[in-house]
Amino acid sequence: MANRHLLRTVAMQSLFQWDFNGRPEGALPAMVTENVKEFAPGIDDVAFAFEVTKGVAEHLEPIDALIQQWAPHWPLEQITNVDRSVIRLGIFELKYAGGGVPPKVAINEAIELAKTFGGDASGRFVNGVLGAIYKDMLDKGEVTEPPAEEQGTEERGESPVEEVSRAVEGDSAGADVVPPEEPATDTTA
Repeated sequence: MANRHLLRTVAMQSLFQWDFNGRPEGALPAMVTENVKEFAPGIDDVAFAFEVTKGVAEHLEPIDALIQQWAPHWPLEQITNVDRSVIRLGIFELKYAGGGVPPKVAINEAIELAKTFGGDASGRFVNGVLGAIYKDMLDKGEVTEPPAEEQGTEERGESPVEEVSRAVEGDSAGADVVPPEEPATDTTA
C-alpha cells in the first residue's frame, strides 16, 4: 500500500502543476509521467496515478461545484493550490472512483497529503470539506457505513468516521470548515 500512497502523492503533485500552469489541455498525462520518473522511480504499476488524475480532469466541473457547495466562504481561486488539488483528488476518490477506495481511506489519505504539503490548517480544512461531503453522502444513502469491526482505528484510537463526524458535527453546509489561511489583501491601494 505504500506504493498507492506514493502514487497518490505523485497524482496530487501533478494536479498542482497542471492547475498552476492554467490546466493546459492534454498536458496532464505528460506531467504525471515526468513526476512518476522523478518521485516514484522503480514502481512498476503506476496506472493508479494516471487514473486518478484523468478522473479529476474529467470530473473537474462537478468536483469544483462540490468544493464551492461545502466551502462556501472560500471562493475556489482563494483556496491555496495545494489544498485545492488535494480536495479535488479526495472528492474524485469519494464520489467518482466507483468505490475502488473506501471513503474513510480517501479522506485520511487526503488529510495526510494536506498535512504534508499544505499549511498549518490544511489538514483541518481538507477534513472539514471532505467530511461534510462524506456525511452528505451517508445521509443520501450514496455510501453506507461499514460495521464497526471493519472500520479499523487510528493510532490515537479514533476511527476515521469519528474524526470526520467530529469535524462536521452540527453543520451540513460546511460552516465548520476551517479555512487554510486568510486570503491576502492589498492594503497599499
